[in-house]
Amino acid sequence: MHMKINQRTIQRLKKNYGKWVLITGATSGIGKEMALKFGEAGFNLVITGRRENLLNDLSTLLFDRYQVEAIPICGDLSNENDVNSLIGETSHLNIGVAVLNAGFGTSGKFIDANIKQEVNMLHLNCRALMVLTHHFANKMKDKPLKVPLYYQLYGGFQGVPNAAHYAATKAYVQSLGEAIALELKPVGVDVLCAAPGPVESGFSKRANMKMSTTLSPEVVGVPIIQAIGKKRTVLPGFLTKLLVYNLSMTPRWGKIRIMGKVMSGFTKHQE
Repeated sequence: MHMKINQRTIQRLKKNYGKWVLITGATSGIGKEMALKFGEAGFNLVITGRRENLLNDLSTLLFDRYQVEAIPICGDLSNENDVNSLIGETSHLNIGVAVLNAGFGTSGKFIDANIKQEVNMLHLNCRALMVLTHHFANKMKDKPLKVPLYYQLYGGFQGVPNAAHYAATKAYVQSLGEAIALELKPVGVDVLCAAPGPVESGFSKRANMKMSTTLSPEVVGVPIIQAIGKKRTVLPGFLTKLLVYNLSMTPRWGKIRIMGKVMSGFTKHQE
């Protein structure tokens, strides 16, 4: 199934936000899918990731297929120097949509975690996102170009045993996004948090999870793009909506237990 951004949305986004889009974590999963969808719609892109060969391949594909400019910037955003380099290398561009998608997860018992890996995750999922959001929000305020865009998984809405620290980083993203959406509205900056749930990507392998049911990136990419400027939080995909609906009347302690059981299924192979 090939999903496309409808023409009305394309016209609205270009009118409100211009033609330059930044996507971090663009070499796989939702990040890559959104790069392809924005490219298909005629937007120029800055794409970032850690794997230079994949970035260059994607940049070439976007130009060859859609005749759009796609600037690849290789770097690890858990490293503060690479975050600063990204800011410097994009300072001359009028970026109107910042898709802050880069991130990774961990799983298993917190007490058994590799603390260096957990600190790197904290730096990428929280610090880098916060620094980039602050930078682009200041560039975008009082201009017609105006969207910091966040990602987070459903774990950001409550604690998740067996992915405790990862869920905590996503709670940070959700809380920050909800608050600054109201702060930035008067200066013309839109903020969107996306909670797509389990998606086919390299995420589960890096997080050492085995997920039995996942969504394809294509199913969630277009609904997220179409929600820009219309919502503050979007739940793309049937699985996420079903999970939210089923847990909506459950007390917080119950949600934590249920999500713990779900995550236990994803991490059973670690035992």
